[in-house]
Amino acid sequence: MSEKSLGERADELTSRRARMFPMMAIIFLAQQASYLSDTHGSRPVDHFKIGAWIVLSLVLLAALYTGGFWMKSRQMRELLNDESTRANRATALGDGFLAAILTAIACYFINQQEPMRGDEPAHLVVTLGIVTALVRFGMLERRASRDG
Repeated sequence: MSEKSLGERADELTSRRARMFPMMAIIFLAQQASYLSDTHGSRPVDHFKIGAWIVLSLVLLAALYTGGFWMKSRQMRELLNDESTRANRATALGDGFLAAILTAIACYFINQQEPMRGDEPAHLVVTLGIVTALVRFGMLERRASRDG
């Protein structure tokens, strides 16, 4: 049995990434359910939850921006970030930006009817922007794998 070529391994990782990004969105949303369902105080656990959300948000944003697989070789990362993937990532980030802007506008109008705490709109904007981009990138990559 022979070793898989670098290209075959890159194809497998691309397929895995297409499945993994939408799953990360589900995990991220599940974390948000615990945040939104709890009363917000100044207990140490509340600060830890916010810190965890910020760290996870930044990691997911970095994964979206770079394509992930930071521990792979430079050659493998170049194969994983081909022109099609870069275009898909740009589309996904643009859709995430649009979702974030629309969420901010919705928060503005909701706040006119029922005041929101200062952190709630920011939390919703960031969460929905990242989730939209993760799901969209996964969908585009799966479509590219199927078509390619």
